Amino acid sequence: MNLSIIAALAYGILAIIGGIIGYIQAQSQISLFSGVISGLLLLVAAYFQIQGQTWALIVAVLVTGILVIFFALRFAKTRKFMPGGLMVILGMLVLVFMVHEWIR
Repeated sequence: MNLSIIAALAYGILAIIGGIIGYIQAQSQISLFSGVISGLLLLVAAYFQIQGQTWALIVAVLVTGILVIFFALRFAKTRKFMPGGLMVILGMLVLVFMVHEWIR
């Protein structure tokens, strides 16, 4: 298992947990729905990467990229580190691992 798969798994789990926390704290059904959907997409992409499917890395990069853009916009709007700033930093780190694997 390479770092891009581990990164996709970790970021997927973090997205799911973040969606649940957003729902608990703010009763935001959108946070719950988007966090669970994007997290599950990342987990499924990681699973298919383990199975050797090359398209799964592309899916993981796209989902992570969309999350980074979303949270960067949210961080720029609210100026609150949690959750926007943290998700941007971690998402960029995940993208580095994924893109490194992609160009190998």
